[in-house]
Amino acid sequence: MRSRSRLCRWGSRIAVVLAVVQPATAQVAPPALSLADAIDRAMAHNPAIAAARLATAVDQAGLAVAGERPNPEVTAEFEKETPRQGFGIAMPVELGGKRSRRLDVGRAALRAGEAEAEATIVQVRNDVRRAYFDALVADARLTVLRDARDLARRARDTAQTRFDNGDAPRLEVLQAGLAFAASENDAAAAEGALTATRARLNALLGQPLGAVQTLSSPLEVRAPVPLDVALNLARTGSAELTVVDRRLDEQRARLALAQALRTPDLTPSATLTRDAQPEFRYGWRAGLSVTLPLFATHRAGVLVEQATLDQLAAQRHAVESRIAGDVTAAAATAEVQRLACERYRDVILPQAQQVEQLAQDAYQLGQTGISALLQALQSSRDVRLRALDATAQLHTALADLERAIGAPLP
Repeated sequence: MRSRSRLCRWGSRIAVVLAVVQPATAQVAPPALSLADAIDRAMAHNPAIAAARLATAVDQAGLAVAGERPNPEVTAEFEKETPRQGFGIAMPVELGGKRSRRLDVGRAALRAGEAEAEATIVQVRNDVRRAYFDALVADARLTVLRDARDLARRARDTAQTRFDNGDAPRLEVLQAGLAFAASENDAAAAEGALTATRARLNALLGQPLGAVQTLSSPLEVRAPVPLDVALNLARTGSAELTVVDRRLDEQRARLALAQALRTPDLTPSATLTRDAQPEFRYGWRAGLSVTLPLFATHRAGVLVEQATLDQLAAQRHAVESRIAGDVTAAAATAEVQRLACERYRDVILPQAQQVEQLAQDAYQLGQTGISALLQALQSSRDVRLRALDATAQLHTALADLERAIGAPLP
C-alpha cells in the first residue's frame, strides 16, 4: 500500500510537470523576419499604402462622371391662345469633342493617381528599410553595451577579490563599481532605444506595436550603387518624376478640354402642338439654338490651363535637377561610409579587441592598476560603438540614395 501511494504521488507529480512543460513546448517561436519579408508585410498591411490604393476608386468614379452625356430637356406648354398646348423636347449636342476630352482628362487623372499610389509605396518601402536597419543597429548597440556591462562586472569582481587579498586599495573597488553602474545605465538606455525602434518598425508593418520578432538580415557592409547606374535608374524609374510626368499628361488633357469648350454647343428642339382649331388639331414646331460666344469666350480658361502646364514643365525640370544632385551626394556619402566600415571591420576592431584582452590579462596578473583596465575597456567599447555608428550611417546613406533615386536599389 505504501509503495502504491508513493507511485500515485510520483504519477501526480509527473502529470503536473507534463502539464507545465507541454504548453511551453507547444509555443512555436515566430520565424525570423528578413528585410524582404518586412517589405512584403508592409505592402500588405501598411495603412498609408491601403489609403493610397483607395484613391483609385475615386479616380475611376471621376472617369465615369466624365463620360456622362447631357440630359434632354422636356417642356410642356399650356396657353390661352392657339395652339393651346405644346409638348417639346430639346437635346443638347456637344461639339468640339468635349466628351472625349473629358474622358481624356479622367484617364490621365486615373494614371496620375496610380503613380501617386506607387510613390507612396516607394516611400513606405524606404521607411521600412530605415526602420529595419535602425532596429538592427539598436539591437547590436544593446549587445555591445551588455558586453561592456559584463566586462565591468568582472572587473569589479576582480577588484573586490584583489582588495580582499590585500593586493589592491579600496579606491580600485570604488572605481570599478562606478564603472559598472555607468555601464548598467547605458545598457538600460539602449534597451529603451531598441523598444522605440521596434515600435516604429511595427507601425510600418501594420502589426502590434509591442511585437518582438527576430530580424535576420545582417548588418553587412554593402557597396553602394555606382553613380552612373544610380543616375540612369533615377531618370527612368523615379516615382517622383513619374508622378510629375503623369500630372503633365493630365494638364495637357485639361488644356485640350479648355480649347474644346470654346466651341459652342447646339440644342435642337422639337415641339408637338395641339388644339389650334380651326386651322389644325395637331401641329409641330422645330427649332435650333446656339450660344453666341460674345462675352464668355473661354479664352481665359485656355490661358489658365496653358500657364499651369508651363508651371508643371518648369517644376519637372527643377525636380529632375534636384534628384540628380541628391543622388550624386547620397552616392558619394555612401561610398565614404563604406570605406570607413571596412576599416573598422578589418583593422580597428581586431586591434581594439586585442588591446582589451591584453588589458584584462595584465590587471589579473597585477601588472597594471584598475585605471588602466577601465580606460582600455572604455576605449574598446567606444570603438565598437563608433563602428556601429559607421554601419548605421552607411545604411542611412543607402536609404538616402534609394529615396533620391525614387526606386528600389538593385
